[in-house]
Amino acid sequence: VGEMHPRPLRGMLSRPTLAEILDYRARVDDQVAELIRKNEIPEEHLATLELGLHHERQHQELLLTDIKHVLSCNPLKPPALRTLKQPPLTAAPAYDFVPGETGIVRIGHVGNEFCFDNETPAHDALLHPHSIGNRLITNGEYREFIKAGAYDEPAHWLSDGWATIREHGWNRPLYWDEGLETEFTLAGEREIDEHAPVTHVSYYEADAFARWSGYRLPTEFEWERAAIREAGDGNLLERGYLQPVASEDSRQFIGDAWEWTSSAYLPYPGFQPLAGSLGEYNGKFMCNQVTVRGGSCVTAGDHIRASYRSFFYPNARWQFLGFRLARDENA
Repeated sequence: VGEMHPRPLRGMLSRPTLAEILDYRARVDDQVAELIRKNEIPEEHLATLELGLHHERQHQELLLTDIKHVLSCNPLKPPALRTLKQPPLTAAPAYDFVPGETGIVRIGHVGNEFCFDNETPAHDALLHPHSIGNRLITNGEYREFIKAGAYDEPAHWLSDGWATIREHGWNRPLYWDEGLETEFTLAGEREIDEHAPVTHVSYYEADAFARWSGYRLPTEFEWERAAIREAGDGNLLERGYLQPVASEDSRQFIGDAWEWTSSAYLPYPGFQPLAGSLGEYNGKFMCNQVTVRGGSCVTAGDHIRASYRSFFYPNARWQFLGFRLARDENA
């Protein structure tokens, strides 16, 4: 509540010191834990506490992406965190399309476990015949898109997307070098793994790649039903790579990269925001943004699920944002 510090200037904050921040956090943790031990938290406040814990999970992820962005702006390109373990050298499987569900399906969170309000209420949606990609688009595939001159061909781009890339001079993913050989990671500069999922691309770039390929991005409803059926153990925070990795045994619906969908971030039918200030948590952002799904390589494993909806403006690139393709099928 109150005026927020501008996001682009977060890296300029040097006070309070880290020691003071850690001390403050420890004191708050201790006091809340003591209230829990004494069973002194009123029942009506427990839901707020649970929401706060999950919100903190979101901020832990955002801290990593903010650290990466701030350090990438340093001309020395220093390692942002520490030496990270190298993922195994794995070749991505050939790109293929898996038939999706057709007809009326159930969308949204079901059950008594925690979920955010934007995952509710569960409702029916109609899916037309379609197929969805068996994995995320890789760095190597995106490099071919660049080398084919797609950033100079307006026919592939939405009007807003074309205006955006021309205004900002975008011609490759954020954090890639001009030679398309290295990228900045949370371990510093690394050679680009052509088999790993491409990330740090905007919705405009994902959509342009899909058009260039002759396909489209999946809707969030197509994605959710496929994820319920196909998702396995993903490359999430606990694996320690903090970077997308190639995978042969997973269709990558969970982890590696938040996936752009073609769906505007809108309320579900019958959505009711939470009462009071908590109602601003998601509802006030349901305009001019695009839904992303699936979590990323810096998302905690106990924080993500198939019904989880996040959202970004279509020009966002600083988050681990990637995509897969979809296509329509004849009925």
